[in-house]
Amino acid sequence: MTAPEYIQLKAYARQDGFFLAILWIVSFASYIIGLSNQLLAMASLLMVVSTPFFVANRLRKFRDEGREGVISFGRSYAYTIFVFFYGAILLAVAQYLYFAYLDDGYLVNSFSKMMTSEEGRTMLEQYGMTKVIDESLTEMATTRPIDYALNVLTINILLGFIFGVPIGLIMQKKRLKIDE
Repeated sequence: MTAPEYIQLKAYARQDGFFLAILWIVSFASYIIGLSNQLLAMASLLMVVSTPFFVANRLRKFRDEGREGVISFGRSYAYTIFVFFYGAILLAVAQYLYFAYLDDGYLVNSFSKMMTSEEGRTMLEQYGMTKVIDESLTEMATTRPIDYALNVLTINILLGFIFGVPIGLIMQKKRLKIDE
């Protein structure tokens, strides 16, 4: 890959990583609000599940507009990794800001309310998980905002490496050879 091609790939990936971050941030906000609103919880789940399709669609646009309809698996894979990387960084910043300045224990309190409700306690007792959940809630309450953000950052970057393989294989497109 030549330097101009690499610069072009990264430019498209940065732009599309920004769009992916917006999708993820809206999904995260929907998840937080969805703790008290079932419709937004479902919307959050749908946005997360749509991530590989969203990235594949953006890759198709890069392939067709930036690469004149031709892209190798290697470039497709690199593009996907970069998009996930840039999106993950922006999401991690947003999550850090949320947990550091806005959450004020809301997430842990919401989980605690669910687990201490009559239905929640009955379910936990049936599965013998009361102690595990209590320990998990205590640990969540002591987790620093930066730790939440770094955990999600790491997971999303790894997902880029994993999803990059099928997305790159499906979206690659070679130049047709025409006999003369």
